[in-house]
Amino acid sequence: MTQPPLAAKKLHQRLHHNDVYVDHYDWLREKDNPEVVAHLEAENAWTEERTEHLALLQEQIFDEIKSRTQETDLSVPVRRGNWWYYTRTVEGKQYGIHCRAPVTGADDWEPPALHDRTEGRPLAGLPNEQVLLDDNVEAEGHDFYALGSFDISTDGSMLLYGVDVEGDERYTLRIRSNETGQNLADEIPNTGGGALFEPGGRFVFYTTVDEAWRPDTVWRHQIGADASADVAVFHEPDERFWVGVGRTRSRKFLVIEAGSNITSETRLLDTADPTGEFTVVWPRRDGIEYDVDHAVIEGEDRLLIVHNDGAVNFELVSVAAADPQGERRTPLPRREGVRLESVDAFRDFVVIEYRREGLTRVAVVPAKRGASVTELKFDEPLFSVGTAGNPEWEQQTVRLGYTSFVTPSTVYDYVVASGELRMLKQQPVLGGYDPELFEQRREWATATDGTRIPISLVFRRDLVVPGEPAPTLLYGYGSYEHSIDPSFSISRLSLLDRGMIFAVAHVRGGGELGRLWYEHGKTHHKRRTFTDFIECARHLVDEGYTTPGRLVAEGRSAGGLLVGAVANMAPELFAGILAGVPFVDPLTTILDPSLPLTVIEWDEWGDPLHDPEVYAYMRSYSPVENVHATTYPRILAVTSINDTRVLYVEPAKWVAKLREVGADALLKTEMSAGHGGVSGRYSGWRERAFDYAWVIDTAGAHPSGEGVLAASASGRAS
Repeated sequence: MTQPPLAAKKLHQRLHHNDVYVDHYDWLREKDNPEVVAHLEAENAWTEERTEHLALLQEQIFDEIKSRTQETDLSVPVRRGNWWYYTRTVEGKQYGIHCRAPVTGADDWEPPALHDRTEGRPLAGLPNEQVLLDDNVEAEGHDFYALGSFDISTDGSMLLYGVDVEGDERYTLRIRSNETGQNLADEIPNTGGGALFEPGGRFVFYTTVDEAWRPDTVWRHQIGADASADVAVFHEPDERFWVGVGRTRSRKFLVIEAGSNITSETRLLDTADPTGEFTVVWPRRDGIEYDVDHAVIEGEDRLLIVHNDGAVNFELVSVAAADPQGERRTPLPRREGVRLESVDAFRDFVVIEYRREGLTRVAVVPAKRGASVTELKFDEPLFSVGTAGNPEWEQQTVRLGYTSFVTPSTVYDYVVASGELRMLKQQPVLGGYDPELFEQRREWATATDGTRIPISLVFRRDLVVPGEPAPTLLYGYGSYEHSIDPSFSISRLSLLDRGMIFAVAHVRGGGELGRLWYEHGKTHHKRRTFTDFIECARHLVDEGYTTPGRLVAEGRSAGGLLVGAVANMAPELFAGILAGVPFVDPLTTILDPSLPLTVIEWDEWGDPLHDPEVYAYMRSYSPVENVHATTYPRILAVTSINDTRVLYVEPAKWVAKLREVGADALLKTEMSAGHGGVSGRYSGWRERAFDYAWVIDTAGAHPSGEGVLAASASGRAS
């Protein structure tokens, strides 16, 4: 090919609120149209041709990721009942293998060693191992494979698991006997991904989705019965709400949660009567969100409720389980500057997770009235910590996951009685990794309204020289109160080792600095997300970290909307834009209630279908609708044809529009994947290698890192 493919223009008009928008590329949404498939394949061929010169670099980065990763590995076992459960990987295999090994006794709470005690090498498995599910076997014959639900019956005899082989996030549920390794006759297709056993082991509860992919119904399935006899125990008619099903750690209650982006309602059912009626904890009130857990406080069944009723950053109240709408105690009142996120109850203590000064925190408090709170301390300036894998009500330790930009993912057990923090495993980085070579720091940009916006950076001290601008990748998201917290990445080392800076702009619309940080970057404040990101880019340039010619922006999903809007608003600031499964045609999508998740999204973006002001506001920033004649940075859009969250047609339209104004834009469509991209770890590494090779080339970093070391040997970042 010598010219990029040009999509045919076919007249399609969108008329709302007396505004006519002509969309010549709406026909590209016809997924089964051979003309559409041919166009996407032509785009893939053009992208392959335009990136052919990067093939060697892609392979080099893939090899770096692979060589640094311990391919045969074992997760830290988690005790559940009389077994230690874990997942292991095997060199050369794409997917994990789910296993268990027996505990040695009722008091065995210390996880088995993961290394051979004599030779010190990592174990490939545990003694007396039983393989429960091998994802590699399940994936055979499929181009895509994803495991959804994975649950074990209370007595350990059965496994419940859900499988998606299309990428559309609809799962087929199956039940397996752990004693025989054979599946039962029970098979439930087209479920929504959430499923579990009730503690008695007689029933399975699961969710299904409506035509718009909204989880809207909770079902009860009797094990051994045909799925056609399943009972709908709860249906949510309000299209703004999704539903989920769970159970408390105590196994005292089954839980149904119904929630929109701003409102929630919880129902409970005593597990002693799994066919009974669920009862509402607090009736829903618009704008009030709450989460519920069960605790036993000094012999009394209590519900611990984290809520925002009169507490913008949430607070914790305790109510009698028998009378949840009655008298409230407030063990943790709202605190200025602290965003309370969750509370997990165990038999003897309660774990609290919250956010302060832009970082996650974990604290533990004994399960009794008036007990003092102990916050776990970590000494890095930037880090991320949270609970991870704590299924047992009676356990005496808290399993934690910890990481930072320079510290590989680390698993700890916190011993509540002694306060000891035991490191159980740290993610291995093969070939040698010296964290002292790397620096993480925080900068603050100033937004157009004077608000200070945090930026997190990580780079190699020996390769980034003060006063010498470096190639930089600036990542952003900024929606749904989702926070981009510090984390380690093996694949990112391939950027840092080439002298690149990796930065995260913690823009409004995320949740890093509390609920108001989110509120001030959504609906009619959404443009702040984009202008915050632009000011973060300007700050990095003004402070000498980089230059516009060496700066690449990256965002995925709603972050793709961010970087798509920024490309229109400040194209001169960037050398490139990497947009993954990008939400770049938001107005068209949010106007159509029949599309997946649209009505649910009105609380996040506003309702342009019924509100002309919202329509005009979204029209003003929609990336597709604001493409104009300018000098755009290089653009790479990556999407998946089976994505049900952000349809492939959005980036396909965007690239077609960009081509009209002469932009250097590439579209890469995975033809058998979903919102999360390709499945399988090796396939995932290859996709990341492709992205990073493009970033390195666009930012002007040295492909191999050679010469960068020599040029910067005399300087260190201050």
